[in-house]
Amino acid sequence: MDHKLVIVESPAKAKTIQKYLGAGYRVMASMGHVRDLPKSKIGIDIDNDFSPVYEISEGKDKLIAELKREIKTADAIYLATDHDREGEAIAWHILQAANIGKRKPVYRITFNEITKDSIQHAIRNPREIDANLVDAQQARRVLDRLVGYKISPILWAKVRRGLSAGRVQSVAVRMVVEREREIESFVPKEYWTIEADLSPAGLKKLGKHDIFRAILHARNGKKLDKFAIPSKDAADAVLAALEGANYLVGTVTRKDKRRSPAPPFITSTLQQEASRKLGFSSKRTMQVAQKLYEGVDIGGKDGTVGLITYMRTDSTNVSVDAQTEARTLITELYGKEYVPAKPNIYKTKAKGAQEAHEAIRPTSVVRRPDQLKTALGRDEFRLYDLIWKRFMASQMAAAIFDSTSVDIGAGAGIKTAAGAPFTFRATGSVLKFNGFLAVYNVSLDEGDEDEDKEALLPPLNEGQALDLHDLFGEQHFTTPPPRYTEATLVKQMESEGIGRPSTYAPTISTIVAREYVELVEKKLMPTTLGRVVTDLLVEHFKDIVDYNFTSDMEQRLDDIAEGQRRWVPVLREFYDPFAVRLHAAETEMRNVKREEIKTELPCPQCGTHLVIKWGRNGEFLACSRYPECSWTGDLERDGDGGIHIASQPEIFGNTNCPECDNPMSLKKGRFGPFLACNNYPTCKGIRKVRAQGKDFVVIPPPKPTEEKCPKCNRPMVQKEGKFGPFLSCTGYPECRSIVRLTPNDAPTCPQCGEGKVVAKRARGGRTFFSCTRYPDCTYASNALPVAVSEEVA
Repeated sequence: MDHKLVIVESPAKAKTIQKYLGAGYRVMASMGHVRDLPKSKIGIDIDNDFSPVYEISEGKDKLIAELKREIKTADAIYLATDHDREGEAIAWHILQAANIGKRKPVYRITFNEITKDSIQHAIRNPREIDANLVDAQQARRVLDRLVGYKISPILWAKVRRGLSAGRVQSVAVRMVVEREREIESFVPKEYWTIEADLSPAGLKKLGKHDIFRAILHARNGKKLDKFAIPSKDAADAVLAALEGANYLVGTVTRKDKRRSPAPPFITSTLQQEASRKLGFSSKRTMQVAQKLYEGVDIGGKDGTVGLITYMRTDSTNVSVDAQTEARTLITELYGKEYVPAKPNIYKTKAKGAQEAHEAIRPTSVVRRPDQLKTALGRDEFRLYDLIWKRFMASQMAAAIFDSTSVDIGAGAGIKTAAGAPFTFRATGSVLKFNGFLAVYNVSLDEGDEDEDKEALLPPLNEGQALDLHDLFGEQHFTTPPPRYTEATLVKQMESEGIGRPSTYAPTISTIVAREYVELVEKKLMPTTLGRVVTDLLVEHFKDIVDYNFTSDMEQRLDDIAEGQRRWVPVLREFYDPFAVRLHAAETEMRNVKREEIKTELPCPQCGTHLVIKWGRNGEFLACSRYPECSWTGDLERDGDGGIHIASQPEIFGNTNCPECDNPMSLKKGRFGPFLACNNYPTCKGIRKVRAQGKDFVVIPPPKPTEEKCPKCNRPMVQKEGKFGPFLSCTGYPECRSIVRLTPNDAPTCPQCGEGKVVAKRARGGRTFFSCTRYPDCTYASNALPVAVSEEVA
């Protein structure tokens, strides 16, 4: 029997595909990338056309050896990695790492969804590896390595070790920094509106919707702009002029307003809506979508099946079969009037979109979310439900609103609305046909207005008199732009052409992990570190963080993928001026001292102002008079970005220095928090602590015992561990013997003679020893009377 080997990235994907191919096929997972540039060096021969020096990824040696064994016995090899540039590159790297050569037929297969028909169609229609896609991904990887490895050392020298710069991540940080500065520099501008509560004249009893609100729209026939009434005095003057005015209905305009459904999801819009509706981070959204794509066991005859199409896409295209299936189900569930006369087709707006791909949709809308609820985890169900509803809505008829606009003439003694000195306007919108809204409505970002928000107006006719119930001026102030959320940052990156579907989630995760940006109440705020790094890059590497330059580079990479450019000339065009700028920056910054930020906070020790510095454990406050004054402390920020000295947690236990008996302060070290003597560096005494909620418990120093080590016969000491007290050999680290104290071998209670003495923890975190017969026996002690135990290590 023929033996064909199919190689994919993940075990979940392999399991699903194996089921569809059956006997004669062996499906293996590469577990992602099998080769990459080395971590310890740049790995690029710049002088030799940027030739990359790849090495087998860490931990992949055994996998490559297993692949080679399988390849030897296989009659044909199918590389079935994801159908984007990265998937193409992974397929090529597998080919190179396994050294397949031309000994066996090798085919590249791609599919948009992991279903039986799609997989079998791919097997019947293989192709060769697309060298253009590989080159585009290779160019991106080399480009990012050049930027990161060349600029990062400058950040290490001038800010903090361990920092990184990135072609996309640094631009994303700049966006967040510039938005925050825009908010900080924003000056609110005052403006007023004149508003009137009116109702049809002569009504003896007012109904729920008879009183409506109208806003002054024009004066003497001239439309008022937003700032036409700039102050209270101006508003009072208008109100005075309207004293005793009549109100008459002028023009009444009624029309149907259609609202079309949103297109099916692409990567960016999926991340945005999952953030708004589900509270998911971009990373979490993609992790859950990956599971839905690769296959979930839904039981029954289907078993494991891929539930959605490929989730890294920037195309809104939908297959004809998927549209037909959706239209059939819409008719069945909602009726014929919910199906548009022609299928809805959407034009992709993303720059450089790959039109050959499909939008994110269910592999079959017949699998309704409510039917899968018991088979899916909570996150998987909620995201699948969102994707299913969005896709179904995208294929449905538009919603129709009955929209009414009424102009109202106002003025003293007027007989008709025409020519009145003041014109008020009232608008109403009532849902007439819900259409796609029967299934799904798009969420709004902060600051967006819902144009279709329903507001009812009573029946009104031209010339009709109105009664005035209230007339008042309403004060307003312009507001600053809102801080970015993950959703709106992805939206802005897509709008600027920065990054691609596969990079949005990892970019945001990276800038948060690098502490350039932090999430405060789900809003992205730049840290001081993010501001400093951004300013440094803008000053010395303006092109790297320039929006247009970054977008243009993305387009060049797209051109490489489409075979319109060659990757080496593109990199050369970038690198030659970049190398000149790099040399100039290194020269300019050679004598510049390490970055620090002055604050207005006084030093608790000497009163001089504090500065923000960065160490390997993050940002901290330090006295500007260092080394004369060595005070340092943690900082904390409030919701508005204000900086304060962090409040010290409570420390339970003796906090005096074991060396000189002076007070100690809590510090952050490489291995976590600890207490350090306030006389440092004169005294280097420390005490270990253990976190207990937001506070800390001092770990007592080892206590001598009369016990001998069961391995080397050295004396043993009693220590406090995460799970209570234990005995440790004094010969550590040469001898690592420890002894756990357990109830079975614990000493007999000296008070009652029946129970055992075991360790317990008091409310404040202090460890003490008491009898197991408590409350019948009330024995308690700070020390263990006898140490009889078992060897555990």
